[in-house]
Amino acid sequence: MVKRGGKSTVAVFKPRISKGIPTSAIVDCADNTGVQKGKVIAVFGLKTRRRRLPTASVGDMVKIVVTSGKTELRKQLFNAVIIRQRKPYRRPDGSWICFEDNAFVVLTPEGDVKGTEIYGPVAKEAAERWPKVAALASIII
Repeated sequence: MVKRGGKSTVAVFKPRISKGIPTSAIVDCADNTGVQKGKVIAVFGLKTRRRRLPTASVGDMVKIVVTSGKTELRKQLFNAVIIRQRKPYRRPDGSWICFEDNAFVVLTPEGDVKGTEIYGPVAKEAAERWPKVAALASIII
């Protein structure tokens, strides 16, 4: 338990992963919500240096704006979790992993997965950090 500013929060372990998705990147959606592509506009829980672009990696929660998909969803803001990234990153066992594309899963405001199905593999780091994403994943790599 970590105490900061009078609030008690639970410390969440997140391994050091190479950041591969900067803000303003167009990322594919990997679920069946009707969103096809989204633009990353913010990364939650990130502290960085002045004038440096905020970047996300596998397992990070981001804010996206829908750029293509169903017409009623376009130009709307959603929270999402990054489940795949192209940039290679190193796992604690020494292996390196990268995926063919960058992908996210749309979340509800409560933190549940909005869709009912996830297409393609999900990174192990994202599945460990988001159990509801892991429950819907068909393949965890």
